[in-house]
Amino acid sequence: MRTTRTAAALLAASALVVVAGCSSSGGKEAKDSPSEGGGGGVAATTQRLKIAMVTHSGEGDTFWDIVQSGAKVAAKKDNVEFLYAANKEGKEQAQLVQTYIDQKVDGIVVTLAKPEAVKEVVKKAVAAGIPVVTINSGAEFSKEVGALSHIGQDESVAGEAVGEELNKRGKKKAICVIHEQGNVSLEARCAGVKKTFKGTVENLNVDGTNTPASTSSIEAKLQSGKDIDAVVTLGAPLAAASVKAKEGAGSKAEVDTFDLNAEVVKQLKAKQIGFAVDQQPYLQGYLAIDELWLNKVNGNVIGGGKPVLTGPALVTEKDVPALEKLTADGTR
Repeated sequence: MRTTRTAAALLAASALVVVAGCSSSGGKEAKDSPSEGGGGGVAATTQRLKIAMVTHSGEGDTFWDIVQSGAKVAAKKDNVEFLYAANKEGKEQAQLVQTYIDQKVDGIVVTLAKPEAVKEVVKKAVAAGIPVVTINSGAEFSKEVGALSHIGQDESVAGEAVGEELNKRGKKKAICVIHEQGNVSLEARCAGVKKTFKGTVENLNVDGTNTPASTSSIEAKLQSGKDIDAVVTLGAPLAAASVKAKEGAGSKAEVDTFDLNAEVVKQLKAKQIGFAVDQQPYLQGYLAIDELWLNKVNGNVIGGGKPVLTGPALVTEKDVPALEKLTADGTR
């Protein structure tokens, strides 16, 4: 697996139970029982904690099922009650954070995709004595809001890696499909692509929660731009939509994507997708819960307060054999 990342991943010692992932909001049935082929183990005997995660996920975004899978395994190991809520709108996400502040949870994991809407309430949580870890989005705002650290990939670096890979593949004209307007991380990815890609890049905004409409928008763009030879999507669900749009438009453009799931691995195997950028969402969820637990029981801060990078890594059809089972289990 070719990688452009600097990975910094610290896993807790105490009774680590490695089990298959589980997911909610439309994912698979849980497979995290020690009796179900996991080898067993004992949860931490430290005090019971309550930790909440609030993300900017839209409906049907399977990426967050994988994040939750990692979080749930860490929560089970650490004797933590895990709570989850999400809203793609910044104002509503902020209200969800406030709800957990009012509940006096022991820790909060939050994304900063729309920082201007969420920053103040996160600062409020920290002021109330609730430790916060940011994940996935808005790394540059993490220190400002008082978070212990940020866990995720450097979005600009990830975008630059994509631009460089497109150059290697001889591409000349690309569209970068943004599925959530106002998301600073998605904008940073496309900006990174533009920075290193020697060809031309045009951003295309679609509604990621409306797959038929997104597919139609991408298809129309490909029909009107016959010289487009690369489609870069910023999330796995949009990759499938782009493959369908490409077929509808009769385009020869290569579809490449950020993020990984079982469907993307199938499409890599079938050579319907050229490459994918893996930021290891399972690890983001796992480490966030583990860090808050470690901080509570042992005063630890993973990465010493610096960003903990979980990606990016470029994945191609050559990596499919190593990934098929893991993505099917919902852990990659």
